Amino acid sequence: MKNIITLCIFNLLLYVVPSFAGDRLLATGGVTQIEGSAGGGLNPWALISGYGTDTQIGASAYYTELRTNGGFELSSGGVSIGLYNRVEVSLSQQKFGLSNTVPGESIRLDSLGVKVRVLGDAIYDQDNWVPQIAAGIQIKHNEDFSFVPKSLGAKKSSSVDVYVSATKLYLAAINGRNVLLNATLLVTEANQFGILGFGGDKHDGYRLEPAVSLALMLTDNILLGTEYRAKPDNLSGPKEDDAKDLFVTWFPVRNLSVTAAYVDLGNIADKDNQKAWYLSGQISY
Repeated sequence: MKNIITLCIFNLLLYVVPSFAGDRLLATGGVTQIEGSAGGGLNPWALISGYGTDTQIGASAYYTELRTNGGFELSSGGVSIGLYNRVEVSLSQQKFGLSNTVPGESIRLDSLGVKVRVLGDAIYDQDNWVPQIAAGIQIKHNEDFSFVPKSLGAKKSSSVDVYVSATKLYLAAINGRNVLLNATLLVTEANQFGILGFGGDKHDGYRLEPAVSLALMLTDNILLGTEYRAKPDNLSGPKEDDAKDLFVTWFPVRNLSVTAAYVDLGNIADKDNQKAWYLSGQISY
């Protein structure tokens, strides 16, 4: 049912949102991170999704596919709406295929996000050192908690991540090219972003985890970046490692972006050193 609802919202955006098409600069809505918020592939940024200005409504829809060298597969899709470059609401679902760890089975994670720009403007306040700062929550529910996550020691099927992000775009900073810096602090108890539930037999409770992103506009429509995201280690099984990626985003036209990334996820369940390529497409207005 949730997939049908998401598809209906996506189709509605394609027909309705162009009438609210935004006027912000190319790429200033970011791409979409794994839980559905505007940002990089891994981390939420302080940017609001879409291209809407403070008098407009913007929106984005995305779909991502990832496969690790151990055969784990992640499909993620969702939509978000940016209201007057101030508030973002996002809805997404992640489906994680369990490879030969549990053949033929998968885990679904639903995420509802709300983000509010608190102060600053990442793009236009170039004469001010203060970055754009946003606070957000991601309400997550693991639909298949009783299957694998609970057996691994996870304590909860649902939880809420809370984060604060600071983002600054420096125009013509390196050889005339724009540079974006982002720092995020997350308060979370999620195991593997929530795919393996929340809390655990080793540690049950929230932890403060840092995340950082750096991106360079190589050309007027190609963005090269890297990210790091720390994660809690709650389960007594294999240690959960922090995540890292290197990504390239291409904007062939203003409203479309394609992102390819190489991701290092470390240990996942019974498999060590899980690395993956992922491909993501996004439509933004």
